[in-house]
Formats: sequence, structure tokens, C-alpha cells
Amino acid sequence: MRLKISKSKNVTIYYVIKTIYVNGKEKTITVERLGNEDEVLKKSKGENPKVWAKKYVDNLNELEKENKLDVYIKKSAGTLIPKNIQTSFNVGYLFLEKIYYDLGLNNICNEISDKYRFNYDLDNILSRLIYSRIIYPSSKLATFELSKKYIEQPNFELHDIYRALEVIAKETDFIQSELYKNSLKVSKRNTNILYYDCTNYFFEIEQESGLRQYGPSKEHRPNPITQMGLFMDGDGIPLAFSITSGNTNEQITLTPLEEKILEDFKLSKFIVCTDAGLASTANRKFNDKDDRAFITTQSIKKLKKHLMDWALNPNGWHISGDKKEYNITQIEKDETSLELFKDRTFFKERWIKENGLEQKLIVTYSLKYRNYQRQIRNSQIERAKIAISNKTFKLDKCNQNDFKRFIKKTNITQDGEIAEKKVLSLNTDTIKKEERFDGFYGVCTNLDDEPEEIIKVNQRRWEIEESFRIMKSEFKARPVYLSRDDRITAHFTTCFLSLVILRFLEKMLDEKYTSSQIIDCLRNMNLCKANELGYLPVYLRTDLTDNLHEKFGFRTDNEITTIVSIKKILKNLKN
Repeated sequence: MRLKISKSKNVTIYYVIKTIYVNGKEKTITVERLGNEDEVLKKSKGENPKVWAKKYVDNLNELEKENKLDVYIKKSAGTLIPKNIQTSFNVGYLFLEKIYYDLGLNNICNEISDKYRFNYDLDNILSRLIYSRIIYPSSKLATFELSKKYIEQPNFELHDIYRALEVIAKETDFIQSELYKNSLKVSKRNTNILYYDCTNYFFEIEQESGLRQYGPSKEHRPNPITQMGLFMDGDGIPLAFSITSGNTNEQITLTPLEEKILEDFKLSKFIVCTDAGLASTANRKFNDKDDRAFITTQSIKKLKKHLMDWALNPNGWHISGDKKEYNITQIEKDETSLELFKDRTFFKERWIKENGLEQKLIVTYSLKYRNYQRQIRNSQIERAKIAISNKTFKLDKCNQNDFKRFIKKTNITQDGEIAEKKVLSLNTDTIKKEERFDGFYGVCTNLDDEPEEIIKVNQRRWEIEESFRIMKSEFKARPVYLSRDDRITAHFTTCFLSLVILRFLEKMLDEKYTSSQIIDCLRNMNLCKANELGYLPVYLRTDLTDNLHEKFGFRTDNEITTIVSIKKILKNLKN
């Protein structure tokens, strides 16, 4: 800011003016009118008006540096706002941008750009695809338009996005490996334990082609699907992913991606934790050599008879820190014991050798897990009873978790002979068979660690399942409307990168907030441009917004954030 003295034939007026940049062009604005010579003389209390006015401007500049300057906004109730001029801008993405730059994704984009030498700004495109996938999940066309909501405007066109998707798909392996290397500079990665799981995403396009193939859908939809395999580290941060066609057996997806991790990430010693669906003998044997190991869930129902009898036997159970053996049937019959052990987990273990693989089978039993399973089943039984009373005969399609499995259909006559008439009844045999397994849970491993430690590691598998939930619900990663394989791969690459950034953000906030809470907060963090001097916050200040500002070292929730402050924030985020 500086002093301007406007002189005319009859009067001299003092102003405080400032030069700002609007769309790259200089513009001088009036910050404050100090008054004419007489008015300034009164304010200066006898001091030379020009000398006093210069001191006043110097003081304003000092207050501006300290971010303590009072800004006065003049608005008129009778004046319309300018047409087609945007005044509301999102700044929630700035917290994502900080992590984006800390992870060196901008440098990765620059390396790719140097390799292909295209004209568009890959860094600007990829960053907006990531921010929008988290804050404004939508189509690529909508993403282009929604990117204009950010305080930094996009410098690309819609056709540039589709060109960039082709390059992102080609370089997805390079992006993943470089991202992992860069992440080690940001935070220590717990790669001693790796969790792996698969899911699939459906398409609105019904025709099969390339990655879009019909297969067993996790959501039981009659649409073509594509499959994603995801590795997550021991702290819940995604590590690597792969995309395969929807008709691929998920059991064969683990080894290729793991080999890529061994080669590109230079990891060699880790434990792979999976669910039973991915626990083929081949996968277990692959991780039963060198410095690798496995922990995988084991269905008690699929054990051989002698092992199932051992697992369900009420005798020989232990709890952590106690050498005594327990009989779980006796505990269930005693009210005092039920209360005493309601939150404890019992276990038993033994080594087994099958198909040339030696592994330890650990079985756990929990009263809490038993009650949970019974609650779920009782709810399904009630639904089955309603279907029976309503004579609902469309029960042909039934999966292992469907309430329809509890309904028995028979064709009988009054004499008990088979006839065309259908009769529905509750299948008590199925209910009794399932009740046998209530509260039991199995795990297999080639580790000789204490059962409590194995169980503890296995219990964190829920985080990778939550990651898939976030991508499907919060990120709206499906249904997928893309048709070309390269664009499909690029789409899931941006979903993966978005998930990595969101997980790092959760970690920075000490995991005190859910992903939904964080995303909603970022989406609503908007500033309204008051004039050429600054922006007014138009969002609710909460503990979460305070935590974000404290962790990242800048604020957007002052009564007014000056243009200068915004520029400083943007500059510091990218250093």
C-alpha cells in the first residue's frame, strides 16, 4: 500500500491505494480515503498532513504483514452483482494439495511429461482428477466444470483430460512405484504386514469388451464388471493395485501384483494377510519361502472332518495370559462365567500338513461374535417367516447369506405324495447346522508366533474392506461409464491415488474423524470473494476445521483472508 495525494485547483485529497493483479494484469484500487487537507490535519493533531499520512500508510503495511489489518467492504443494497463472475471458491482441496505435493506427485507428472513431451499440463489435470474424486466425485465432463470451483483455476480443456488418461494408464506402474518411494520421505511405512483383497466394479454398458466382462459380481448385479486387487500396508495406507477383467479368478490376481511389489518396491520381507477367498494353496506356497509369510482366514465349515471336530470340540480352549484350559460349553451354561468372559476371546492351535504345505491352524471362539451371528441370523429367520406367510414362491435365486436359505420348498398332496402344489416351511435343519459354528473363527499361518499376535494382525483386514467401501460410496467409483481399457485403468489409478491421499490425511488427523466427516468438511469449506482485497469464509468453523488448520500450518477461517495471504498459502503448499 502507498499514499496518493490528488491535487486539484481547489482541494487536495489523500488516499491509501494498492496495486493488485487481476487475471495477470495490474490494477490499482483505493483502500481508504483519508480526507482533504483540513480533515487530515485534524486527524494528525497538528502534525504535517503528508508526514502523518505516510506514517499511517506504513502502519497499515505493518498490520498487513502481521495479518492484523482491518478490511472494510463497501457494498450497496441497490447494486446487482456482476453477471457471469464467480465469487465462491472451494479451499478444502488445499489440504489435499499439500499432501499431493509432499508425496511428489507433481514431480512424477513432470517426469512423465518430459518423456512424452505433450502440450497439456499433466500435473494440473491429475491433481484436479484426484481432488474432485474426493470432494466432487463425478464424470470426467463434470470434473472439468467442477474444477473451476477451486480457488486455483484449471489451465486445461476437457479434451486434454481424455488425452491425459491414456498416458496415466501407460504409466500406472511407474506412478505406483515412485509414489511409494516418495511416501517414505513423508511417513514411515509399515510394510512388515501387507493386506490383500479383491473387489469388482460394475458398468452401465452391457456389452462385454476388454476389461469389461461378465463374472461373479460382489453386488450380485447382472452387469459386466472389472476387478481390482489392492495391497494395503500395516497402517492402512494403500500400497499397490492392479486391474483385471471381470471374469478373472480372483485367486490368481495376488501373485502377479505381489511379484511387481517385490521387483518395483524392493520389498522382500513381509507377511501377506488375506481372506479365505484368496487363500489358495498356490498363494500360500508362494508366501511360504524366502522371508515372506502368510496369514489367512480359514472357513471352519470347509475343514476336513477330523479338523472340524477338533475345532468345534468344547474342550482345550485358552485365553491370553492364562495357562488354564477351558470348556466353552460349561461357560455358556453359567451366568457368572458368561458375564466374566463376555469380552474375551478363546483360542486353540495345532500344526497341520496338507498338499505339501505345513501350516498352523488357529481357531478362536468369542461370546460376542456368537451373539452377533445369532442376531443376524434371527433377523433373517424373521424375514423368512414373513416370506412363508406371504407365500412368496420366487425363491429360486439364493446365495449363502440370503434369508431364502432358511425356506424349504416341498411339493405334496394331502396323502403326502409328490404333487405340483408347493408348500413353504422353515428349514430347521439348515438353522441347526449353522448354529454349530456360531462364535468360531479360523486362521491359518506359517508363522510360529503367539496366537494372540496372529489374531491381532488378522483383525485389521477390515481396513482394506473399508477402503473398497470408500471408493464405491464416497468416491462413487462405480458404476463406470468408460469403455476403453486405458481410460478404465486411468480411472482406477486416480481412485487409488485419491485413497492414498485421503488415508494420509486421516493419519495426520490422528484418525479422530471418519472419511465421510473429512470429505463433507472439505467439500463445504468455501470462501466468498468480497472484493479485490480478500475472501470471506462461508463455512462452519468446527473442531475438525481447527485441527486441519493447525496440522497444516495455515488458516482460511479468519474473518477475511487477504489476496496476499492466499498467495502465500499457495506458494508454501508447493514448496
